[in-house]
Amino acid sequence: MIAPVVVLALVLLGWHAAVTIFALPPYVLPSPVAVAAEAATHAPELASATAVTGAAAAIGFAVSAVLGVLIGFVFAQSRLLARSFYPYAVFLQTVPIVAIAPLIVIWSGPGFRSVVLVTVLVSVFPIITAATAGLGGVERDLVELFRVHDASAAQTLWKLRLPHAVPQLVAGAQAAGGLAVVGAIAGEIFAGYGAEAPGLGYLIMVTSGQLRTAYLFAAVLSCTLLGLLAFGTLALVGGLVTARWRDVA
Repeated sequence: MIAPVVVLALVLLGWHAAVTIFALPPYVLPSPVAVAAEAATHAPELASATAVTGAAAAIGFAVSAVLGVLIGFVFAQSRLLARSFYPYAVFLQTVPIVAIAPLIVIWSGPGFRSVVLVTVLVSVFPIITAATAGLGGVERDLVELFRVHDASAAQTLWKLRLPHAVPQLVAGAQAAGGLAVVGAIAGEIFAGYGAEAPGLGYLIMVTSGQLRTAYLFAAVLSCTLLGLLAFGTLALVGGLVTARWRDVA
């Protein structure tokens, strides 16, 4: 724990020294003290924007989790369907979100719904990949054993496929959680709610356009903290789920 704190302190000292020695204007690079002061001044606005972005990221992640597991289950049941549709899932993941987001805004309208849709598109692919690999990677002998004992598809899913897929699903969820925050911020830049209920993406767009760089840094820092919170929460939950799965197994 000491080493990361030392590195952070050195980075902040180097940052402050660079601003002071080179006399950089605040709109180019503000000092850490200026960023901290701006964050303290606008703490209520930053907290509210973080909550708005966090809500969009959480809802988008939840939708991605359900949708990704369902798609992965379908792919695991049929190799033909997987070979037919999986390349299109890859295609959606490779298309830059900045190219898709404006279309979503046109089709769905600006606001919270479009932000959630962008979040889903960004975060669903890791869960599809993890679910497909986990649910479809069960040994054929075990599947045949369940069939011999007349197990239904639901019983096979709950008693065999899902327990087998737990490690992959946990890893996919952790990756998707970070992407959900990124997707929510990107969605807000294109479909932000406006000054009435701004998210972090909207604050970043406005402060960058106004050259309020210290406020911009504070907003970016809030984005980082939100991403760390999402990753830490999913890592904790994933660790508990994985540990329980190992105990049961």
